[in-house]
Amino acid sequence: MIDRKTVLCLGFSQLISWGVTYYLVGGFGALIAADLGWTGDAVYGGFSAALLTMGLVSPFAGRLVDRHGGRRVMVAGSLLNALGCAGLALAHSAPAYYAAWICLGVSMRLSLYDAAFAALARIGGPQARGPISQITLLGGLASTVFWPLGNLLADHLGWRGAVLVYAGFALLTVPLHLAIPEGQYEDVAPDEAISSPRPLAAGRREILFAGSLYALIATLANFLNAGMSSHMIGILTGLGLAASAAVWIATLRGIGQAGARLGEVLFGRRFNPLTLNLVASALLPLCFIAGLFSGQAGIAALAFAFFYGAGNGILTITRGTLPLILFDHGAYGTFVGRLITPSFILSAAAPTIYAFVIGRFGEAGALLLSIGVAFVTLAAAAALKIRFS
Repeated sequence: MIDRKTVLCLGFSQLISWGVTYYLVGGFGALIAADLGWTGDAVYGGFSAALLTMGLVSPFAGRLVDRHGGRRVMVAGSLLNALGCAGLALAHSAPAYYAAWICLGVSMRLSLYDAAFAALARIGGPQARGPISQITLLGGLASTVFWPLGNLLADHLGWRGAVLVYAGFALLTVPLHLAIPEGQYEDVAPDEAISSPRPLAAGRREILFAGSLYALIATLANFLNAGMSSHMIGILTGLGLAASAAVWIATLRGIGQAGARLGEVLFGRRFNPLTLNLVASALLPLCFIAGLFSGQAGIAALAFAFFYGAGNGILTITRGTLPLILFDHGAYGTFVGRLITPSFILSAAAPTIYAFVIGRFGEAGALLLSIGVAFVTLAAAAALKIRFS
């Protein structure tokens, strides 16, 4: 069984870890570019390098969790998060800057949701669905907390001082990750393991079909997430909002994520993960369409940020819970680590692709790209739902 202490510690660790790593460039990208005199492509290219690194190490990271448990792996992630943030704060050249981001790429794969989900699946087996949803509640508030906090720290300490403070925050997650139990589901609950439901994708063809659709959904959702994490504030500003207003409206993304995840925790057991995945995917094209009107109506900007957060928030949960019903949970970390590898590799290009599209076609062009990607995600979710319901 997974106790409340483990869930609470992982929830707080996800809040901090996402805030000081994945959302870092979204808050400081413009300041870094201005200080170093670099183009946006060069600055966001560091984040792209981190995401590519996440993809390359993903299968290895999944195997590590399966073999050694989440405690040691995620503590290592905490230490590398601190090292990467410190490296960024001290970087004055391109090699140093990109080396810090590569370090963060390794650390993010060892400390963010996918490592936490695998750790919970190792401890709780098919019973990990509830805890997976619960730890995302606090993690979903990372942008809401750290974008304004980072802005405040940068005003007083500069972006370098702010990122150095982030390194200190990363170290706070070490004791949180030390609270993860070392046990394994088969060891602590053998009787329940025997009665676990059979995977929906049983045969080889079904596993291939389900795995392909799951990987496609995860890849496209991560692509959108990387693009929005890097450029949502810039898109809102470019569409006509004041910079300060854009920051605060963008934080609604985190509120939407946390609100949707709270709903899933409270009522999600009434719905199959396949249904939740489809509903979340349906929200994505709608929110980006609303975003097109952000410059003309404030309510559209609010809807864009909030409902993107809600859709992405549920998709994050289903990325963790779908494998529990589709595949054998015994090799969760290894199998899912392979399936999500393309999601990191494609999302590595997202910040640069969005920067190019914005420079060539404007902020509306970036939203049109997002709408197209969102509709493909919706089609894949519908196919998965139809085949395995």
